[in-house]
Amino acid sequence: MNNPNLITTRDLVKTFAMGNHEFTALNKINLVFKTGEFAGLVGPSGSGKTTLLNILGSLDAPTLGEAVVLGQSISELTSKKMANLRNHHLGFIFQTYNLLAVYTVYENVELPLLLLKMPAIERKQTVLQSLEWVGLTDKMKSRPAQLSGGECQRVSIARAMGKTPKIVLADEPTANLDAENSHHIMKIMLQLNHELSTSFIFATHDEKIMAYLRRIIHLNDGQITDDEKIDNPKAGD
Repeated sequence: MNNPNLITTRDLVKTFAMGNHEFTALNKINLVFKTGEFAGLVGPSGSGKTTLLNILGSLDAPTLGEAVVLGQSISELTSKKMANLRNHHLGFIFQTYNLLAVYTVYENVELPLLLLKMPAIERKQTVLQSLEWVGLTDKMKSRPAQLSGGECQRVSIARAMGKTPKIVLADEPTANLDAENSHHIMKIMLQLNHELSTSFIFATHDEKIMAYLRRIIHLNDGQITDDEKIDNPKAGD
């Protein structure tokens, strides 16, 4: 795949049926994301940012137009191929962490690698490396209930990064965290972005996240109102 664009959307439209009416969540979205981006979809609740993130993550498909992710048009993929794209190439970080309570930290990070059928020795090395990235090697035998919110979110970052995805999609990842933990996890993700050239795309309205972004795409009522490049982010480097 020689195309330098990781993601391209062309006249992307997403509508939802609401009774006898149709609600347009996204209207003619045209975007390109390249390798190494640290970008945010920013807007108030209902602006369409999470809907767009879900389409970019192959969790949903456009109603009209096109979303091409890593050379694959989402609308043309079967459910199985969409799952394959997610499992192999995309990382997800959610505001609610989505950790499995009965599993240890180590097992939570290991789970996606088991689904990829990664060999045991490589799997162990990958889990340990991922936990080292987020500073949680001392917590690998703990369960989520024994961790703070900030630690839980760091586990979810480790889980997302284990398969070294080309793109990580993060939906309001600091929503349940205090300022100190928010800055901590943003610095971890920025470091991974620098060291691995992983592209991060956030959906957020949190000023703390925006301070780190190198690109801010403003959404309102399902449309892009501004696409702003930030040469000197307020926080970060």
